[in-house]
Amino acid sequence: MRGRLRGPARIAALLACLSLGGGCSSSLGPPMSLYQYFAAPSPGDAWSLKIRGWQERERVSAPDPNAAEHVNPQHLGDLRAKYDAFRDENRRELARNVAKWIQDQARDHYIADGPIDHWATFEETFERNGDDCDGLELLVFHFLRELGFPQDQVFRAIVVRRTDGQHHMVTLWFEDPNDPWVIDPTGAMTSGMPRLSQVPGWKALKVFSETRDFTVAPSKVHTAARH
Repeated sequence: MRGRLRGPARIAALLACLSLGGGCSSSLGPPMSLYQYFAAPSPGDAWSLKIRGWQERERVSAPDPNAAEHVNPQHLGDLRAKYDAFRDENRRELARNVAKWIQDQARDHYIADGPIDHWATFEETFERNGDDCDGLELLVFHFLRELGFPQDQVFRAIVVRRTDGQHHMVTLWFEDPNDPWVIDPTGAMTSGMPRLSQVPGWKALKVFSETRDFTVAPSKVHTAARH
């Protein structure tokens, strides 16, 4: 808790660190509907045990200051449509800047865990002045939600590389519920802020927050189409 900025001062300090340029400008891929991202985990899911351990420590060490859910208003004429479009584009620009910033910070603040994989809390990451992918990713996860991104759109995610089974931690922003934006804190999976469909070598396994836990399962629509 020592030395941590709070409220508007903390947000202003983080915003000051963001680069005004950069980001991903690649074209969007087709909507991805191969997986059902929010399926209930099986009782014996080993990842869920790990997630529950982190969730309990995260809730105790850093209660979420943004408990209220953000609800997007309905479009009410041209002015509302313009407002929503302006808001959404600025969110994307901010998220791209966050992606660039955290990938730059990882060069100076990446600290490997060693032989034991420890998932840091938000406070532990600051106290240690860095961490590996799961600690640095927390800065993105908290930053987007503190800046008003809907809490039912921003999640932590465990991803796996299909070729060698390497696991990694990233933030997924579900602006599109079928094809989220990916913010990789270290750039090990991807740089910039692409859609998950634009990173075909990787697959999401788990989607979670400090209070919620989902398993990524094949989409029911996709499964039905195969039979």
